Amino acid sequence: MKAAFLCLAHALIFAMARVNGDPNYALYRHGKCMKKPVEDLLKTSGVDLSNGGGFEELEQFQEYLSDYKIVVFDGLNPDRVMFSGNSFSDKKLYLLYNADNRHYNVITNIS
Repeated sequence: MKAAFLCLAHALIFAMARVNGDPNYALYRHGKCMKKPVEDLLKTSGVDLSNGGGFEELEQFQEYLSDYKIVVFDGLNPDRVMFSGNSFSDKKLYLLYNADNRHYNVITNIS
């Protein structure tokens, strides 16, 4: 599978590491050691990203990651939430979706 299609899984792993204080966060931040956690997430969740990640895949990840609430903003406009998971968890995974290049990024500071 092309790495470009895996950006949603990468962003989720990175965001979970930040929220949980994972010691691998610094490595993930520099794009290191991501392959196995991403593969594990995809295998255990059953999410198929071979065509990229859209609403269906976000819903599947949210169902699997029920200990977290996934919130995705459409571009840099903070009032354009394109996905807000149905979890009531305090562990929020904030992502930014860039529609121009179909890419997900982690938002590390929401203030």
